[in-house]
Amino acid sequence: MVNRRADQTRARIAQTASRVRSLAYPAAVAPDELLVSEATGRIPLEQARHLPYRPAEIGEAFGPQWATYWFRLAATVPEAWAGRPVELVWDSGCEATLYRGGEPVQGLVKGGGYDRTTAPLGTPSGRVELELEMACNDLMGLPDPFPVRRDRTGRTWQEPADDRSLRAPRAPARLARAGLALLDTEAWDMAWDLEALRRLSDEPGLDPSWAGRLLAELDRFARTWVAGDRATWPEARAILGDLLAHRNAGSAHEVTAIGHAHIDTAWLWPLAETRRKIVRSWASQLALMDRYPEHRFAASSAQHYAWLEQDAPALYERLRERVREGRWEVVGGSWVEPDLNLPSGESLVRQLLYGQRDLQARFGARCREFWTPDTFGYNGQVPQILRGAGIDRFLTQKLSWNQFTEPPHHSFAWAGIDGSRVLVHMPPADTYNAELSIAELRASAARFKDHDRTAGSLLVFGHGDGGGGPTAEMLEMARRAGDLQGVPRVQLAPTSEFFDRLEEDLAEPRAIEGELYFEYHRGTYTSQARTKRGNRAGERLLHEAEAAAAIAHRLGRADYPAQELRDLWQTLLLNQFHDILPGSSIREVYEDAERDHARVATRAAELRDAAIAALGDGEPAPLNLTPFAREEIVEHDGALRAVRAPPYGFGAPAELGDSATLEGLTLANRHLSATFDERGRLTSLLHDGREALADPSNVLELSDDRPVAYDAWEIEPYADDTRRALPGAHAHRVVTETPERVELAFEHRIGERSKLDQLVRLDAGARRLEIRNRIVWRERHALLQAAFPLAVRSPRATYEMQFGAAERPTHANTQADAAQFEVPAHRFGDLSEHGFGVALLTPDTHGMSCHGSTMRISLLRAPTDPDPEADQGEHEIAYALMPHRGGWQEAGVVAEARTFAEPLLHAAGAGAFAAVDEPALVLDTIKRAEDSDSLILRLYEAHGGRGTARVRVALPCSRACRTDLLEGEGEELRLRDGAIEVAYGPWELITIALRV
Repeated sequence: MVNRRADQTRARIAQTASRVRSLAYPAAVAPDELLVSEATGRIPLEQARHLPYRPAEIGEAFGPQWATYWFRLAATVPEAWAGRPVELVWDSGCEATLYRGGEPVQGLVKGGGYDRTTAPLGTPSGRVELELEMACNDLMGLPDPFPVRRDRTGRTWQEPADDRSLRAPRAPARLARAGLALLDTEAWDMAWDLEALRRLSDEPGLDPSWAGRLLAELDRFARTWVAGDRATWPEARAILGDLLAHRNAGSAHEVTAIGHAHIDTAWLWPLAETRRKIVRSWASQLALMDRYPEHRFAASSAQHYAWLEQDAPALYERLRERVREGRWEVVGGSWVEPDLNLPSGESLVRQLLYGQRDLQARFGARCREFWTPDTFGYNGQVPQILRGAGIDRFLTQKLSWNQFTEPPHHSFAWAGIDGSRVLVHMPPADTYNAELSIAELRASAARFKDHDRTAGSLLVFGHGDGGGGPTAEMLEMARRAGDLQGVPRVQLAPTSEFFDRLEEDLAEPRAIEGELYFEYHRGTYTSQARTKRGNRAGERLLHEAEAAAAIAHRLGRADYPAQELRDLWQTLLLNQFHDILPGSSIREVYEDAERDHARVATRAAELRDAAIAALGDGEPAPLNLTPFAREEIVEHDGALRAVRAPPYGFGAPAELGDSATLEGLTLANRHLSATFDERGRLTSLLHDGREALADPSNVLELSDDRPVAYDAWEIEPYADDTRRALPGAHAHRVVTETPERVELAFEHRIGERSKLDQLVRLDAGARRLEIRNRIVWRERHALLQAAFPLAVRSPRATYEMQFGAAERPTHANTQADAAQFEVPAHRFGDLSEHGFGVALLTPDTHGMSCHGSTMRISLLRAPTDPDPEADQGEHEIAYALMPHRGGWQEAGVVAEARTFAEPLLHAAGAGAFAAVDEPALVLDTIKRAEDSDSLILRLYEAHGGRGTARVRVALPCSRACRTDLLEGEGEELRLRDGAIEVAYGPWELITIALRV
């Protein structure tokens, strides 16, 4: 009978549990031989075997960060251990991979909040010979010790944002233990029986009668069990067994648990280290499946599977066998887990086109579950894009981090802006790195918001971000918590089985419409501006290369470089991962991204130019590879001239019937009159006589940008309180004054170390005022914005997004409204009232805001963690103002933004190849089909309306049909006189295949 205070009883039980655990490894032997190579880079085992080796010592230090060492370990298994399980013990304070027989068999990790320092070796006898690859970095990139540890599953993470030394190489790895250990399976099993029950007894809110019995019986165990007298162990185990047999009566929340090892494709480590993390993590999970037949594991990203096949082909084949058995679940369907705010719509299509095709080729099936637990927000076209790629289920976690509001459901239908729906689940554990603890399981059930509509939720468990995945300890806990009184029922099962049950339960799921705005990480729209510009350049150049190559191929004038274009796309898609493109990774990641973007841009431009050269000869003419007709001033061979060009075709010189003028600091043409003061502020902008500005605009502003956490990720709401206008230009001059173009230059100082040279341009006939900035940026923890107070009033502003537009509030009436103080945009943001509006065109920047009637563009940030040099150096950033009559749809803002972002080309040739007769239906992409010579046209409705359009194609074709995004053929379309009649709905994405 318990006759002591409960806290004393619990302390005794905890002490007893520790003693039981200590007996799990009752004996150990040191290596007979332990050799280590010289420091090396990331090399394969075969190459490592040719390195020189020397004796290594326990306690020896290794480094620096990212260095690799290879070890050879030999040890003799004592005869007394014969027939009993033996494990390798390896504690180096960092990441390592165990090789046996030349193949990777398990990852070994110490540091970064993860401890996997043993690896099963079976029941060997005699001499055991092993090889180990040791990387001088822990799971989260840095070797121990690391003074501040990130916590991506809670809100307690904090780090001094000014301490740039946090990213510097730190203490080297230290080999603390190495050898063989004997595993006592009886002690191991008893330890986990006791641990599960002990943790449950510590939980508040248990049924009092059950809590009382639990504590009393655990106390009896502590009095019964004697460590040195194994005759007491059966009776003690029976006490635990009786407690574990207590089941939930009647209904209980049901948790489907799926193992996972969220492996950021890059973050606090470069891409090359991720390839090794994949081998370590997935080898560990395959090893666990051998030991725990019930273990189920899910992993995403076609790129990761491609790397594994290259780096560890035998391990890859073992994985494929587990997929065939249904124990390894391939999820996601995308090339990587991308950011969903910043890539173009076509990029998101390609993530799924290449991802689904690759995974189907490898594993014989496409994914139904989109898997992005850690992505920083979800644009409103994602449901339609997913459905077009055969995906109707969606898992996310990040919305549980919201700063102002909570999502109303954990299970719901998400309706995109076109009405397409996917079934969404957000695990109520609020983490994709769960540990399957008793406390987590109980908290998950308590948080769940949809008990009235469904009986279950999903738990994604395993160490993640830096990989790793589930551990034996987690799986032991799952065995004991399957149906234990006071704990939700737990079933280890694939995600697909969970969604199958969820679909049955939620016959009519509650719907959330449009964008799932993430109320956090808003600085990611702006951080690492060079990477964002590199991505945009790659998207533009690949679009041009594909269009030109597809046209030339269809005309029989050139081969289509399908494989090379696919490879370039996959490189670009890789760098759209949700910790690369948003700007939240270390310096090495951006050095890799800059190299990759340069390669994509160079080669895509070469492929484009080769295809264009095959299209014709004669005199050079303007070539337009956008979907919009253009009349504009271009510079070619050092001369300015007016040209006119059709969509996807060659143009010719033109007479615009207009000229540009400069009087003082006023630039004017027939549409616009823009007046600047000597400080470079735009004091007036008249459109057909209507004033567009409420106050001086183009005002450069600087704010203190010191987030309390997640430096590179965040812009905090209180940054607005520190905003101050810069003094303005200290010098100005006339650059160009011709009838075709007028330009002014203004020179600005930003602080003591930075400067900005601004070129203001107005062309004859232009409907936009262009502002081009060359910035030398040396600030730290500062946010640079350009502000435009407009003579326009509206409760909502409109921003371009992938294949559409999103409206967002200009006020803070509700918490949800207030949360959207910084938002992502693609090529424009627009504020319109009835009859008039102003658009800000932004080819390469993404962060924007509109408070009241003042629109702002976020130009640059200067975080120091995790990259101390983020955004330092030179930048070229352009934007433009476009006042207009009517709404943004009627004014043609979509076309103006696209043509501003994509300059005309020049080449020899003539003719127009494709056009649409309705401006709302945009012919975004022309390419060749993946599996045939069909010509693929991708269109989208850009204004939010419906109608019927004629798509005219001046290329050989005999048959047209609609396809899905994976290019599976569907409805036949009427083709007559080179035109296809297409009905379209609001924001609809349409793909057409044209056969010869």
